[in-house]
Amino acid sequence: MSAINLSAIKERDKERIEALEARSGVKLSECYQCGKCTAGCPMVESMDIVPRQVLRYLQLGLVDDVLKSRAPWICATCVTCSARCPHDVRICELMEAVRQEADRSGIHPVRRTKLFTKFFLLPVKLFGRSHELSMIAFYNMMSGRLMQNFNYLPEILKGGKLKIFPDRIKGRDAIKRIMNNCEKEAGR
Repeated sequence: MSAINLSAIKERDKERIEALEARSGVKLSECYQCGKCTAGCPMVESMDIVPRQVLRYLQLGLVDDVLKSRAPWICATCVTCSARCPHDVRICELMEAVRQEADRSGIHPVRRTKLFTKFFLLPVKLFGRSHELSMIAFYNMMSGRLMQNFNYLPEILKGGKLKIFPDRIKGRDAIKRIMNNCEKEAGR
């Protein structure tokens, strides 16, 4: 194993880290690795690197390791980590910034995450609110899993748990404008 000079972060990585800090509003040096974020995280069992390690990797300049990690994509943004942090490090915002950077770089370590997000938000954009049946239908069709969970559909419909047709709310145009602005902002 070769030695790594931890004080010499590559200039490119410094710029990327500064951009992540600016985008998230998180100052990485504020984290002193107490581990409270990780101890409270409900998703930690599914992560390849835990929230504390995400911060540490970035402190060490290991940006590519974080971008290729599944952890930011698995983060449920429940804010437990941020609430437990004694230095008020907003880890959820950092995870979102990492997801955006990974997306810009074309890195998607968790397959179908982007697809799921797209089809979760599509009914909101069209109808002004979420509609589970259309989200499930589009997602299953586009992910190549058309019949996934199909056997549950009759029971769910019979129980009235899922509406066949979406409700439409007033002000859908305003919601559409907001979502378009968010998409433009995320594309920057």
